[in-house]
Amino acid sequence: MNARPRVVIVGGGFGGIECAKALRRAPCEVLLVDRRNHHTFQPLLYQVATAVLAPSDVGYPIRRIFRRDPHLTVALGEVVSIDVEARTLTIRGGSSLDEPPRTIRYDTLVLAAGANTFYFGHDEWSALAPSLKTLEDAVTIRARILEVFEMAEIVDDEAARRWLLTFVVVGGGPTGVELAGAIKELAVDALSRDFRRIDTTTA
Repeated sequence: MNARPRVVIVGGGFGGIECAKALRRAPCEVLLVDRRNHHTFQPLLYQVATAVLAPSDVGYPIRRIFRRDPHLTVALGEVVSIDVEARTLTIRGGSSLDEPPRTIRYDTLVLAAGANTFYFGHDEWSALAPSLKTLEDAVTIRARILEVFEMAEIVDDEAARRWLLTFVVVGGGPTGVELAGAIKELAVDALSRDFRRIDTTTA
């Protein structure tokens, strides 16, 4: 039996990664659980969303970060339940959706799972206004941005064209401001000579 206490960290974002790094020299076994096998550098997601960077530029394999830490293990999965009294958590996932849930014991549990975008009780809005928290989000937004320029190029109605070239960014924090500026930069600098029927600089 392993006498070293087990610390389970849920979340491979900034908080989870830094917590695991802080435990590098601690006399414990560390298990880091995340739904994805990569750490995403969220401050640069807006550049993926505007085709400045590739997804691989802001996603880094978690196992590579800790490849020299033999006491740390990465588990791919999603936490579905926590039993505080029994000091166990149940995770589901991995390579197959049919994989049965696994129960993991812990001595200390660190919850660093991050946050979700709040749609004020209207989750259906997410289909129209995707969040920008994951690589998948950024790729979705990039596809939509580029698609509307293509659609505007073949639309004859001027009002419809103006509507297609109107972008709304909800949120005036660092991410929102950077994203708005990057969309304008994309329209003015990168795409301005690529289309024949539309003036992308008016977007």
